[in-house]
Amino acid sequence: MQNFNLPRALRGAVRAEETPQQLFAQINGAIGDLRQRHDDNISDVREHVDNLTTAMNAMQGQIDGGIKPSGGSMIAVDADYTKTFASFIRKGDGEGKLSELQGAGDRAAIQAALSVGSDTNGGYLAPVEWDRQISKEQVSTSPMRKLAKVVTTSVGAFSTLWEIGNPASGWVGETAARPQTTTPQFASITFASGEIYANPAATQRILDDAAIDIGKWLVDALRVEFNRQENIAFLSGDGVNKPSGLLTYITGGANDGTHPGGNLTVVDEAIAVDALIDFMYGLGAPYRQNATWVMSSLTAAALTRLKDADGNLIWRESLIVGQPATLLGRPVEIDEGMPGPTAGNIAIAFGDFRAGYLVNDRYSSLRLLRDPFTNKPYVHFYATKRAGGGVLDPNAIRLLRIPV
Repeated sequence: MQNFNLPRALRGAVRAEETPQQLFAQINGAIGDLRQRHDDNISDVREHVDNLTTAMNAMQGQIDGGIKPSGGSMIAVDADYTKTFASFIRKGDGEGKLSELQGAGDRAAIQAALSVGSDTNGGYLAPVEWDRQISKEQVSTSPMRKLAKVVTTSVGAFSTLWEIGNPASGWVGETAARPQTTTPQFASITFASGEIYANPAATQRILDDAAIDIGKWLVDALRVEFNRQENIAFLSGDGVNKPSGLLTYITGGANDGTHPGGNLTVVDEAIAVDALIDFMYGLGAPYRQNATWVMSSLTAAALTRLKDADGNLIWRESLIVGQPATLLGRPVEIDEGMPGPTAGNIAIAFGDFRAGYLVNDRYSSLRLLRDPFTNKPYVHFYATKRAGGGVLDPNAIRLLRIPV
């Protein structure tokens, strides 16, 4: 028995001391075991292949049923109509089972749209894919939040101190007396936050069934609307349950005399090169080095045509994407909330807005409450936002008004 060259897989399954008949039976049994293991492995492989095939068929079914990739994301299409159309095209009017279509109503609608000899009624000639996003008019936003100093608070208001006057001083001799000098006084400036609210509603059914995310759309729409409202207030708000607007700190304005440092300087000048130069240099040097022009598009259109004595345009468009144009060397920000270049309007603001205007943001100011209980079957989205603002330093900003 020791002279047998058995396969390696069988060497441990037989014993050499057995008779040839016993050894042959043992070899047959070992071969049967190997065959069984081989069949089991093949069965496992087939099961894995079947599972993979099932998964691929499911994915193909999802694609055929109405999920198409678009821009890297999966977007649902009109699955019911696409299936009905495909079945109709494949099988025709009298072929196939009626159950494979979506019903007699759908079939009749397709047949009506595919009128023989009519080019104008082919509304169902092909399934259409429609955008699951909502397009709307672009809303311009104010640069005030970008230009101004923004302070975030955990309470409803922000206060700071304004220094009135400077301590007196004087030159003295070595042994001369040093009498007491005057002491500056302090006044408090408070920037209270106002509250904007909205309470739109949608039915629960449209939230469940809509192809777009209605909830996310509502939140985004509210955010845009709240930004629009606060940007208006940053320019013209009267300070009652809203920010105090920049243009209200003038004689006769809603915030006339409310700042301990006085009102903003208003210069009545026509839009001309020499007038703009005088207006710009009328701002103190500490503020002028960080100053920005703020105006509407209509005012900007008038300024782009102005030339100096040498015939050069004083307006310079930026050659770098994202960088603002410049006027007399200083950047320009377009704010459509600013009045246009009409007689009597304050058309231009110029100054260091970070030093001159403050925005007070309440911490986590935008809040949203989803209310499905108050007015069933409607779901209300009660949203609030708290923000305040006002002039911080009236010496940092100047206003140009078009003469009447």
